[in-house]
Amino acid sequence: MPILSLGGMRFQQSWQDLSSENITIESQKNLEKTLLKGVEAGLHHIETARHYGTSERQLGWAFHQVEDPKRLLQTKVPPREDPLQFEAELESSFEKLGGNKLDLLAIHGLNTPEHLEQTIRPGGCLEVVRRWQREGLVGHLGFSTHASPGLIVKAINTNIFDYVNLHWYFIFQDNRPALEAAKFLDLGVFIISPTDKGGHLHSPSAKLLDLCAPYHPIVFNDLFCLNDPSIHTISVGLSRPEDIDLHLEAVSLMDRANEVIEPVQRRLIDAAKLSLGERWLSSWHIGLPTWEETPGHINIPVLLWLNNLLEAWDMEGYVKARYGLLGNGSHWFPGENASCLDHSVKEEDLERVLLNSPWMKQIPGILRSLRRKIGDVAEKRLSSA
Repeated sequence: MPILSLGGMRFQQSWQDLSSENITIESQKNLEKTLLKGVEAGLHHIETARHYGTSERQLGWAFHQVEDPKRLLQTKVPPREDPLQFEAELESSFEKLGGNKLDLLAIHGLNTPEHLEQTIRPGGCLEVVRRWQREGLVGHLGFSTHASPGLIVKAINTNIFDYVNLHWYFIFQDNRPALEAAKFLDLGVFIISPTDKGGHLHSPSAKLLDLCAPYHPIVFNDLFCLNDPSIHTISVGLSRPEDIDLHLEAVSLMDRANEVIEPVQRRLIDAAKLSLGERWLSSWHIGLPTWEETPGHINIPVLLWLNNLLEAWDMEGYVKARYGLLGNGSHWFPGENASCLDHSVKEEDLERVLLNSPWMKQIPGILRSLRRKIGDVAEKRLSSA
């Protein structure tokens, strides 16, 4: 498994599963060139998903044009209550990708206890996968997830998976318990979207560029992830061939990763302390209710985290996108943003669930300030599966 994986989420034509005649030559040629650039650089692991629009179909075509005897092919299929529906989607993925073998298959979006149950219960999705494995059509089984660390650890500890696709990068390190659980059971660890979900590092703020200089934030973040011994590969989500260059720069610096990481990390932390204060940074997360426990399902932990990113490093584009996904991203981005505060939810309603927080009195004002700066935006997750 190479340490950089070529993610198929960004260089397809459409997030809609278009028919063949609606896929343009221009889009297909871009995909082929991107795939070729990846293969030439040693990115032999290709990772996509059933609900990444035209990705599977276009990759299946491109594989005939860009040969790679070392190719490791992975797709992801969401769990379903009805295993027949799960198998039908698996069959669709298999056909679009060429119908030979999936080296890796992930249960896509194991985000809730119900998803885990649908997967592992007798007669569930796992039994379908095991049959495909016996027939030599599927190799290793993993899962991708946006779940809480506790649920990820629970899924890992079932000991039925070979690897996990999860989120972990400089701006988000909550999944450390999952990394440790995976390391203990010797699961492969694949980091999802370190460039996009890791902070829109493809379009960083001027402040972030300055703090990471002389390296690009993508280079810093790649090294930050790859320098952790529990991580085996990170996804490189390209939209065009030249997007790979910064990731290759990071790989070229692996032998002196600490020398690159430590001063940049120190500057980033110092900037956060200057903007937010050490007391806030050490205690903002204490005593916060979950979104399920909060009036209006306001996701206070995520909103305060987003406010930290905005105040510390001017990450407005990323914060605006993630703020807008709350309430519009289903189980992928659960809970609501602060739109209902002072409308259906009053300040005193929030204070009742913030009694264990040292910042009980300040948090409503912080949420209002974030809402004012970002605006009441609504984002829809690109894939609705």
